[in-house]
Formats: sequence, C-alpha cells, structure tokens
Amino acid sequence: MDDQYTYLGKSLHGKSCQAVVAMAVYHEDRVDWVRQSIESILRQTYQDFLLVVVVDGRLQPLIFSYLQAAERQSEQLVVLLGTENRGLSACMNEVIDRCAELAPKFFFRMDADDISSTDRMEKQIRFLESHPQVAVLGTSLTEINEAGVEVGGRKLPLSHQEILKFLPKRCSMNHPTVVFRYSIFESGFRYRKDLKNTQDYFLWIELMQAGYIFENLSERLLKFRRVNDFYKRRGFDKSVNEFKARWLAMRKLKRYSISNILYAVSVLALRLMPAKVVKLAYKLDRLILDKLVKH
Repeated sequence: MDDQYTYLGKSLHGKSCQAVVAMAVYHEDRVDWVRQSIESILRQTYQDFLLVVVVDGRLQPLIFSYLQAAERQSEQLVVLLGTENRGLSACMNEVIDRCAELAPKFFFRMDADDISSTDRMEKQIRFLESHPQVAVLGTSLTEINEAGVEVGGRKLPLSHQEILKFLPKRCSMNHPTVVFRYSIFESGFRYRKDLKNTQDYFLWIELMQAGYIFENLSERLLKFRRVNDFYKRRGFDKSVNEFKARWLAMRKLKRYSISNILYAVSVLALRLMPAKVVKLAYKLDRLILDKLVKH
C-alpha cells in the first residue's frame, strides 16, 4: 500500500464483502457524471460489495463535496484521497492491495463517466459462479453521448478462443465492464504503473499468456460515455502504446501473421492523421468488427 493515499472518512477496517468495485476520479471529471456512475453501482440488485473510489490528485470542489456526502450516506462507499495525479493503474493497484485483507472473490471495474445497468453485477457474478474456469469476464456495452443519448454500441468476441484471435488486432475486452476473480491479483498480477493509458490491453496479454480464461457476455450491461472529442483525445502516446501492445500480443501469444502485422502498422499510421480521418477510420473499423463478430 502507498502512503500517498489516505482515507477521506471511514476506512476498510472491519469491512467484509464478496466483491469490490474500483473507480478513479480526477479533476477533468464532471460531477453529474460521477454521481450517475456511483449511483448506478449503489443501486445494484447484488449488494454484497464495497465501492472504493480513488481521488487521483486535485479535484473539483463540487465533486469533492459530492463524494463527502455520498460516503456519509452509504456504508458501501469508501473514498481514498491521492495527493497527486498518478493515473488509473496506480489507483487500481492501490484498491487491489488495500482490499486484499477483505478476501473478496471478485474485482469489478467502473469508470467515473459510465453507467452500469442495475443487474450488471448480479449477472456477471452468476455467470462466474456457474463457469468456474472463467477468470475475466466482460460484457457488450451501449455508447452514449454527453447528454446520455444512445449513439452506438460495442460488441466484442464472446469466447476465449475468439478473444485470443482478436487480441493482436484490438483490445478484446471493454475495460469498464470487466470483473476479475480476485485470485488473479493474489497470484501477483497488477496493472503496469508506468502506463498512463492502454494498461488494460497489456494486462490482458499478460493474463492470456499465463493461461487465464476470458469471456464476454453478449448483453449490454454498461452505458459507455463517448464524448465529442473522443477521436482527438487518443494522442500520440496512446497510439504508440496500442501499437506496442499489438506487437506484444503477437510475440507473447505466438500470433504473428501478415494480417496482424499489417493491421498494427496501418492503425498506427491512421491514428497519427488528422481527427477527421481518425473518426472515419474508427467508424469503418467498427463496421468491419460488427461483421466479423457473430452474436
């Protein structure tokens, strides 16, 4: 555990739960979106969980005030304060380390601008309990805009073999929808702290190489916020990291092929072009994926 983090109010001492939900908030988040995200978790039909929200550095006063009030009102919410912005990986690893003493079975991801369906946790846990071989489980999602209006959807391959097949081309799991078995982290796996983005992609590759089984549910159990400047925010660093992840997937998972190599190079080239071209490429890629993924 890192001394940089302190509890806002109550601590985890004396708590117990079967599932942990981890979320990070930072200064660019919007208070209304944070509220919707947290409330969507607190209203779950499955209730044996703790929601741990990590404040990743300086925060807007409105969000800070909301978190104070929400923590006082809910026994299931615990807030950790970070003194500086260190990124999602550090925040998630801190939750993983601190909650290990609670011996939970499941670790859920959640982002501060998304909305989970009220039965998301129940359905994912039910699936894991009936499929003990599966270690990482994601779902499909609905894309919404700033106003909460549906603007699209995202479906990914369902079976482990299909996820493995797609991984050298794209991140085959919707990170905010994922639940892990906590035993993964008890075995020593963590998010890479040196990465400010694409940390999920690299983790999937490591877990795949270690033999863990992945699956996705076809049901859309999360509303994913897609903001207007989505295509502009990818940036050079993220594009390069995605290229590195694709190459790592090919090397570690023994998935070298002309098709995978050409895809990695062409996507990197497109991502470095103007936003309009990136937007067009994104839409084309989505159409191709929808045709290839059958469910």
